[in-house]
Amino acid sequence: MSALLAVMSSLMWGTADFIGGVTSRRLPALAVYGLSQGVGFVVLGVIATASGGWSRDPGYWPWAIGASVLGLVAMVAFYQALAIGPMGIVSPLVSLSVLVPVAVSLLRGEQPAPVQVLGIIIAVVGILLASGPELSGAESARPLLLAGAAALGFGGMYVLMAEGSRYDALMTMTGMRVTSVVIFAIVLVAVRSIGGAGRRDVFPLVVIGIFDAGANVAFGVATTTGLLSTTSVLGSLYPVVTAILAAIFLRERLRAVQYAGVVAAIGGVLMIASAG
Repeated sequence: MSALLAVMSSLMWGTADFIGGVTSRRLPALAVYGLSQGVGFVVLGVIATASGGWSRDPGYWPWAIGASVLGLVAMVAFYQALAIGPMGIVSPLVSLSVLVPVAVSLLRGEQPAPVQVLGIIIAVVGILLASGPELSGAESARPLLLAGAAALGFGGMYVLMAEGSRYDALMTMTGMRVTSVVIFAIVLVAVRSIGGAGRRDVFPLVVIGIFDAGANVAFGVATTTGLLSTTSVLGSLYPVVTAILAAIFLRERLRAVQYAGVVAAIGGVLMIASAG
Protein backbone atom coordinates (compact mmCIF):
# COMPACT_ATOMS: atom_id res chain seq x y z
CA MET A 1 0.00 0.00 0.00
CA SER A 2 2.83 2.44 0.81
CA ALA A 3 4.36 1.93 -2.64
CA LEU A 4 1.01 2.55 -4.34
CA LEU A 5 0.41 5.74 -2.35
CA ALA A 6 3.91 7.02 -3.08
CA VAL A 7 3.52 6.38 -6.81
CA MET A 8 0.11 8.10 -6.71
CA SER A 9 1.75 11.13 -5.13
CA SER A 10 4.25 11.25 -8.00
CA LEU A 11 1.46 11.02 -10.56
CA MET A 12 -0.41 13.90 -8.93
CA TRP A 13 2.68 16.04 -8.35
CA GLY A 14 3.87 15.46 -11.91
CA THR A 15 0.47 16.33 -13.35
CA ALA A 16 0.19 19.44 -11.16
CA ASP A 17 3.67 20.55 -12.27
CA PHE A 18 2.74 20.06 -15.92
CA ILE A 19 -0.49 22.05 -15.61
CA GLY A 20 1.34 24.65 -13.55
CA GLY A 21 4.00 25.01 -16.21
CA VAL A 22 1.40 25.51 -18.93
CA THR A 23 -0.59 27.98 -16.82
CA SER A 24 2.60 29.91 -16.00
CA ARG A 25 2.83 30.80 -19.67
CA ARG A 26 -0.17 33.08 -19.07
CA LEU A 27 0.30 34.03 -15.42
CA PRO A 28 3.35 34.84 -13.28
CA ALA A 29 4.70 31.77 -11.50
CA LEU A 30 4.11 33.49 -8.14
CA ALA A 31 0.40 33.85 -8.93
CA VAL A 32 0.08 30.22 -10.05
CA TYR A 33 1.87 28.93 -6.98
CA GLY A 34 0.11 31.17 -4.48
CA LEU A 35 -3.42 30.77 -5.82
CA SER A 36 -3.11 27.00 -6.17
CA GLN A 37 -1.81 26.84 -2.59
CA GLY A 38 -4.92 28.75 -1.56
CA VAL A 39 -7.11 26.14 -3.25
CA GLY A 40 -5.23 23.36 -1.47
CA PHE A 41 -5.69 25.20 1.83
CA VAL A 42 -9.46 25.40 1.33
CA VAL A 43 -9.77 21.73 0.34
CA LEU A 44 -7.62 20.42 3.18
CA GLY A 45 -9.18 22.86 5.64
CA VAL A 46 -12.68 21.57 4.86
CA ILE A 47 -11.55 17.94 5.20
CA ALA A 48 -9.69 18.68 8.44
CA THR A 49 -12.73 20.43 9.89
CA ALA A 50 -15.13 17.68 8.85
CA SER A 51 -12.89 15.00 10.37
CA GLY A 52 -12.22 16.91 13.60
CA GLY A 53 -8.55 17.26 12.78
CA TRP A 54 -8.07 20.62 14.52
CA SER A 55 -8.68 18.97 17.91
CA ARG A 56 -5.97 16.33 17.48
CA ASP A 57 -2.46 16.28 18.94
CA PRO A 58 -0.82 19.51 17.67
CA GLY A 59 2.65 17.93 17.64
CA TYR A 60 2.65 18.13 13.82
CA TRP A 61 2.78 21.94 13.75
CA PRO A 62 6.57 22.48 14.07
CA TRP A 63 7.19 19.94 11.30
CA ALA A 64 4.45 21.42 9.09
CA ILE A 65 5.77 24.97 9.47
CA GLY A 66 9.36 23.87 8.92
CA ALA A 67 8.43 21.83 5.83
CA SER A 68 6.46 24.71 4.35
CA VAL A 69 9.25 27.24 4.90
CA LEU A 70 11.87 24.87 3.46
CA GLY A 71 9.65 24.21 0.45
CA LEU A 72 9.15 27.91 -0.22
CA VAL A 73 12.87 28.71 0.12
CA ALA A 74 13.71 25.78 -2.16
CA MET A 75 11.16 26.93 -4.74
CA VAL A 76 12.61 30.45 -4.80
CA ALA A 77 16.14 29.06 -5.21
CA PHE A 78 14.90 26.74 -7.96
CA TYR A 79 13.24 29.55 -9.91
CA GLN A 80 16.31 31.77 -9.55
CA ALA A 81 18.53 28.94 -10.78
CA LEU A 82 16.26 28.41 -13.80
CA ALA A 83 16.32 32.14 -14.54
CA ILE A 84 20.12 32.37 -14.76
CA GLY A 85 21.22 28.84 -15.67
CA PRO A 86 20.46 26.16 -18.28
CA MET A 87 17.35 24.13 -17.40
CA GLY A 88 19.05 20.96 -18.62
CA ILE A 89 21.55 21.26 -15.77
CA VAL A 90 19.43 22.86 -13.06
CA SER A 91 16.44 20.49 -13.22
CA PRO A 92 18.44 17.24 -12.88
CA LEU A 93 20.40 18.67 -9.96
CA VAL A 94 17.21 19.62 -8.14
CA SER A 95 15.71 16.19 -8.85
CA LEU A 96 18.50 14.71 -6.73
CA SER A 97 16.68 16.09 -3.67
CA VAL A 98 15.48 12.53 -3.17
CA LEU A 99 18.96 11.62 -1.92
CA VAL A 100 18.37 13.64 1.28
CA PRO A 101 15.50 11.52 2.71
CA VAL A 102 17.20 8.34 1.46
CA ALA A 103 20.41 9.27 3.29
CA VAL A 104 18.52 10.25 6.46
CA SER A 105 16.54 7.01 6.47
CA LEU A 106 19.63 4.86 5.98
CA LEU A 107 21.51 6.74 8.73
CA ARG A 108 18.59 6.00 11.02
CA GLY A 109 19.03 2.31 10.40
CA GLU A 110 16.40 1.49 7.79
CA GLN A 111 17.30 -1.70 5.93
CA PRO A 112 15.57 -2.04 2.56
CA ALA A 113 15.71 -5.44 0.91
CA PRO A 114 18.66 -5.90 -1.49
CA VAL A 115 16.36 -5.76 -4.52
CA GLN A 116 14.91 -2.49 -3.18
CA VAL A 117 18.36 -0.98 -2.73
CA LEU A 118 19.12 -1.80 -6.36
CA GLY A 119 15.73 -0.43 -7.34
CA ILE A 120 16.44 2.82 -5.47
CA ILE A 121 19.72 3.27 -7.33
CA ILE A 122 18.15 2.53 -10.72
CA ALA A 123 15.15 4.77 -10.04
CA VAL A 124 17.31 7.71 -8.92
CA VAL A 125 19.45 7.37 -12.03
CA GLY A 126 16.24 7.19 -14.08
CA ILE A 127 14.88 10.38 -12.48
CA LEU A 128 18.16 12.15 -13.22
CA LEU A 129 18.21 11.04 -16.86
CA ALA A 130 14.50 11.70 -17.44
CA SER A 131 15.06 15.31 -16.35
CA GLY A 132 17.13 15.77 -19.49
CA PRO A 133 20.63 16.42 -18.17
CA GLU A 134 23.13 18.45 -20.17
CA LEU A 135 26.81 17.70 -19.75
CA SER A 136 27.85 21.29 -20.33
CA GLY A 137 26.40 24.76 -20.50
CA ALA A 138 26.74 26.33 -17.04
CA GLU A 139 28.61 29.61 -17.36
CA SER A 140 29.04 30.17 -13.63
CA ALA A 141 28.78 28.37 -10.33
CA ARG A 142 25.85 30.46 -9.08
CA PRO A 143 23.02 28.48 -10.76
CA LEU A 144 24.65 25.26 -9.61
CA LEU A 145 24.81 26.53 -6.02
CA LEU A 146 21.19 27.67 -6.17
CA ALA A 147 20.13 24.31 -7.62
CA GLY A 148 22.04 22.54 -4.85
CA ALA A 149 20.32 24.70 -2.23
CA ALA A 150 16.94 23.92 -3.80
CA ALA A 151 17.70 20.19 -3.77
CA LEU A 152 18.64 20.30 -0.09
CA GLY A 153 15.54 22.35 0.69
CA PHE A 154 13.15 20.02 -1.09
CA GLY A 155 14.89 16.99 0.39
CA GLY A 156 14.62 18.43 3.88
CA MET A 157 10.97 19.20 3.24
CA TYR A 158 10.29 15.51 2.51
CA VAL A 159 11.95 14.50 5.77
CA LEU A 160 9.95 17.03 7.80
CA MET A 161 6.72 15.98 6.07
CA ALA A 162 7.42 12.40 7.10
CA GLU A 163 8.14 13.45 10.69
CA GLY A 164 4.93 15.44 10.93
CA SER A 165 2.96 12.59 9.41
CA ARG A 166 3.89 10.45 12.40
CA TYR A 167 1.45 12.63 14.32
CA ASP A 168 -1.11 13.16 11.57
CA ALA A 169 -0.53 13.17 7.80
CA LEU A 170 -3.65 15.17 6.94
CA MET A 171 -3.03 17.86 9.54
CA THR A 172 0.66 18.12 8.66
CA MET A 173 -0.26 18.94 5.06
CA THR A 174 -3.01 21.27 6.24
CA GLY A 175 -0.54 23.03 8.50
CA MET A 176 1.84 23.39 5.56
CA ARG A 177 -0.93 25.02 3.53
CA VAL A 178 -1.82 27.39 6.36
CA THR A 179 1.82 28.46 6.59
CA SER A 180 2.29 28.88 2.83
CA VAL A 181 -0.96 30.86 2.47
CA VAL A 182 0.07 33.21 5.30
CA ILE A 183 3.48 33.75 3.70
CA PHE A 184 1.90 34.26 0.27
CA ALA A 185 -0.57 36.78 1.74
CA ILE A 186 2.33 38.77 3.14
CA VAL A 187 4.07 38.69 -0.24
CA LEU A 188 0.82 39.67 -1.95
CA VAL A 189 0.48 42.74 0.26
CA ALA A 190 4.07 43.66 -0.63
CA VAL A 191 3.74 43.27 -4.41
CA ARG A 192 0.02 44.21 -4.59
CA SER A 193 -0.61 41.99 -7.61
CA ILE A 194 -1.52 38.41 -8.52
CA GLY A 195 -0.89 38.78 -12.22
CA GLY A 196 -4.47 39.24 -13.50
CA ALA A 197 -5.89 35.73 -13.21
CA GLY A 198 -9.06 35.34 -15.27
CA ARG A 199 -11.97 32.90 -15.50
CA ARG A 200 -10.15 30.51 -17.79
CA ASP A 201 -7.43 30.17 -15.15
CA VAL A 202 -9.81 29.02 -12.42
CA PHE A 203 -10.07 25.38 -13.51
CA PRO A 204 -6.32 24.70 -13.90
CA LEU A 205 -5.58 26.47 -10.61
CA VAL A 206 -8.18 24.35 -8.83
CA VAL A 207 -6.79 21.16 -10.38
CA ILE A 208 -3.23 22.12 -9.42
CA GLY A 209 -4.29 22.90 -5.86
CA ILE A 210 -6.25 19.66 -5.41
CA PHE A 211 -3.60 17.45 -7.01
CA ASP A 212 -0.77 19.05 -5.04
CA ALA A 213 -2.66 18.73 -1.75
CA GLY A 214 -3.69 15.15 -2.55
CA ALA A 215 -0.10 14.25 -3.44
CA ASN A 216 1.17 15.65 -0.16
CA VAL A 217 -1.34 13.65 1.87
CA ALA A 218 -0.69 10.46 -0.10
CA PHE A 219 3.06 10.85 0.40
CA GLY A 220 2.64 11.60 4.09
CA VAL A 221 0.52 8.50 4.66
CA ALA A 222 2.95 6.40 2.61
CA THR A 223 5.83 7.38 4.90
CA THR A 224 3.90 6.11 7.92
CA THR A 225 3.25 2.68 6.40
CA GLY A 226 6.54 2.03 4.58
CA LEU A 227 10.24 2.80 4.64
CA LEU A 228 11.14 6.45 4.05
CA SER A 229 14.04 5.34 1.83
CA THR A 230 11.72 3.63 -0.65
CA THR A 231 8.64 5.86 -0.41
CA SER A 232 10.74 9.01 -0.93
CA VAL A 233 12.13 7.58 -4.18
CA LEU A 234 8.72 6.48 -5.42
CA GLY A 235 7.32 9.87 -4.47
CA SER A 236 10.06 11.66 -6.42
CA LEU A 237 9.16 10.28 -9.83
CA TYR A 238 7.14 13.37 -10.72
CA PRO A 239 9.77 14.76 -13.18
CA VAL A 240 9.25 11.59 -15.21
CA VAL A 241 5.47 12.13 -15.20
CA THR A 242 5.84 15.78 -16.22
CA ALA A 243 8.22 14.88 -19.06
CA ILE A 244 5.82 12.23 -20.39
CA LEU A 245 2.82 14.59 -20.26
CA ALA A 246 4.81 17.28 -22.08
CA ALA A 247 5.68 14.78 -24.79
CA ILE A 248 2.05 13.69 -25.16
CA PHE A 249 0.18 16.99 -24.97
CA LEU A 250 2.78 19.57 -26.02
CA ARG A 251 4.54 17.36 -28.56
CA GLU A 252 7.86 18.04 -26.88
CA ARG A 253 10.42 15.59 -28.17
CA LEU A 254 12.23 13.61 -25.53
CA ARG A 255 15.91 12.98 -26.08
CA ALA A 256 17.28 9.45 -26.10
CA VAL A 257 18.71 9.92 -22.62
CA GLN A 258 15.24 10.85 -21.34
CA TYR A 259 13.66 7.73 -22.83
CA ALA A 260 16.36 5.71 -21.11
CA GLY A 261 15.58 7.53 -17.87
CA VAL A 262 11.87 6.76 -18.11
CA VAL A 263 12.58 3.07 -18.67
CA ALA A 264 15.09 3.00 -15.79
CA ALA A 265 12.68 4.78 -13.45
CA ILE A 266 9.87 2.34 -14.22
CA GLY A 267 12.24 -0.58 -13.73
CA GLY A 268 13.36 0.84 -10.39
CA VAL A 269 9.75 1.27 -9.29
CA LEU A 270 8.93 -2.34 -10.10
CA MET A 271 11.96 -3.55 -8.15
CA ILE A 272 11.09 -1.43 -5.12
CA ALA A 273 7.43 -2.47 -5.18
CA SER A 274 8.26 -6.14 -5.65
CA ALA A 275 9.61 -6.34 -2.11
CA GLY A 276 7.21 -3.77 -0.63
